[in-house]
Amino acid sequence: MACRQCRLARTLEEIAQASNVNKKEVGRSYRFLVRELDYFVPPVKPSQYITKFSNQLTMQGKVEEIAHKILATAKELKLTSGRGPTGIAAAASYIASVLTGERKTQREIAEIAQVTEVTIRNRYKELVERLMFQTSL
Repeated sequence: MACRQCRLARTLEEIAQASNVNKKEVGRSYRFLVRELDYFVPPVKPSQYITKFSNQLTMQGKVEEIAHKILATAKELKLTSGRGPTGIAAAASYIASVLTGERKTQREIAEIAQVTEVTIRNRYKELVERLMFQTSL
């Protein structure tokens, strides 16, 4: 809850690993706190994960900047609705890395983002088709 309040992008998995408590219990406890305290915590936005992924993948600032622009455009077109923030951020990071030539593999990004390569591929396809990018794989 503190991470979300401070707009610090952390997954349940990361909290579980840091606290030596299983992910299911962390999620259950989080929901209990929100309910008992009757407190609204804003959901994490995909853009909050971009910087984190860029740092962990040691990508240049230009990649991060382009990924933020991709997400902003996707949000305007309502392509992010109903999508997991980590998956959409991972796909935007992947597209930005391809566009800048600082290519990272889907697997590398998937491991950092803790999503599957299939998730990245699916979000990638949606974004590329709807945003009309010309990328060469």
